[in-house]
Amino acid sequence: MDHERVVRDVTVRLPMASTALEACQWTVSALARHTPATVSILLGVHDSLRCVAATGAWQVFSTVPAQAGADDSGTPRRDHQRSIVARVYASGEPAVVPDVTADPDYLPVRPDVTAEICVPVRDRAGRPLGVLDLQWSGPVEAQRWRRTAQRLADRLGARIAALGGPPAETRSEKLLRHTAAMTSAPTDWDLTTAAIAAARDVSALAAAVLILPGPREPRLGTPTATPGALEARMRAELAEAGPAALARMIARAHRHGSAYTLGEEGHPPTEDYLPLTRAGARTLVAVPVGPTEGGGVLLVADERLLRPDPTTVNLIELLAGQAWICLDRLRTLARLREQASSDPLTGLRHTGPFGQRIASATPGRTALLAIDVDGFKDVNDTYGHQAGDQLLVGLARALEGALRQGDELYRTGGDEFVAVIEVSRPEEAVRIAERLTEAARRTGRTISVGVALPRPGESPERTLSRADQALYAVKRDGRDGVHLSAA
Repeated sequence: MDHERVVRDVTVRLPMASTALEACQWTVSALARHTPATVSILLGVHDSLRCVAATGAWQVFSTVPAQAGADDSGTPRRDHQRSIVARVYASGEPAVVPDVTADPDYLPVRPDVTAEICVPVRDRAGRPLGVLDLQWSGPVEAQRWRRTAQRLADRLGARIAALGGPPAETRSEKLLRHTAAMTSAPTDWDLTTAAIAAARDVSALAAAVLILPGPREPRLGTPTATPGALEARMRAELAEAGPAALARMIARAHRHGSAYTLGEEGHPPTEDYLPLTRAGARTLVAVPVGPTEGGGVLLVADERLLRPDPTTVNLIELLAGQAWICLDRLRTLARLREQASSDPLTGLRHTGPFGQRIASATPGRTALLAIDVDGFKDVNDTYGHQAGDQLLVGLARALEGALRQGDELYRTGGDEFVAVIEVSRPEEAVRIAERLTEAARRTGRTISVGVALPRPGESPERTLSRADQALYAVKRDGRDGVHLSAA
């Protein structure tokens, strides 16, 4: 193999390439005429390596993560190992893999591949742009091809840099990437942060603020972790302007639709947006979020005099629509979780959260108060279940009112409740249990209460069992009282 000829034939057309993609495609096509190897070029786009040219492959991985995944401590995860191409891109060092079956980072692109050579594509300053990757299914002069591939990659990198670098993400691609981030956001804060980052990225404007409906009046969406100077000033001015001003901005956006400034000097802003101009915004896109009734507005702004175009506004509208769908999903899930963890009759938390709470009980300090309504079956049998339900609701409110701030009350059965309280000594738990019995008497009913404090090494279930046994002791003694389980 005449490697000098390979270099000449592959690079002769590079000066004529008018785009980075064209330069990569010519390189791959010309190189394939000199070797049976599978040839591909991947360029760095955002946080991934994107395959922009390939030939002779059984399967091409369109995008490859540019770095390995990591857990919360920063340790690389075994299930997200860095690929060979990502390893070369990150280190800037070529890789010669004579046996791909022995390398855990190999990406299987063809079932018969035996060897791989991957070299970095860099600009003249040595900054990584991507990689040139070759994979063989037969014998190969590995070191000769490594040197040749690196020469080709260096010439390709210089041409790509001269053409302005790798192709950037389109705004539509950015929108799709950010949409995926919003869809997976676990909390309102994560969603707001993702939506603001998306609005800034897609629009190329400096700041974004969400104004959302609240229970009684509009409110500013939660800020991002690192708001820019303009965003911070906008939030301060909007907070100073008050809910009425926020409501006017929402009403304007929903009444007239999306709007944007043309960034022209000498034209005063609409009065509704004066707080934003006081903050220094000179370019503004305002897009309605959610339904007309109960919706909000997304404000995207910049200190520069710019001229957003209708396509930009359209993309932000799509973004706002997706953000609202994700927000509505989060709120629906929150309601379902609340319903799943709460007793629908009394509104108290029930057995699921109770099990989690007692699992964290502190020996000697967390008291469990097992509570049973005296004579409840007689109420149901005499007056009906509706009367029994009313009794339970009234009693639940009375018991909650008798507990201290931070104490917790759970409904664990038909007429059974458990209070979980933190105390400094057993006598304190008994006094609180007696307050509960007094509160019950004021409703016209009585309760029996068994008290137990966890022992060192004792399971929560065993502590609750002792509280129940103490409760039965009260029942045997005539009800309407408190009994403390032996320590």
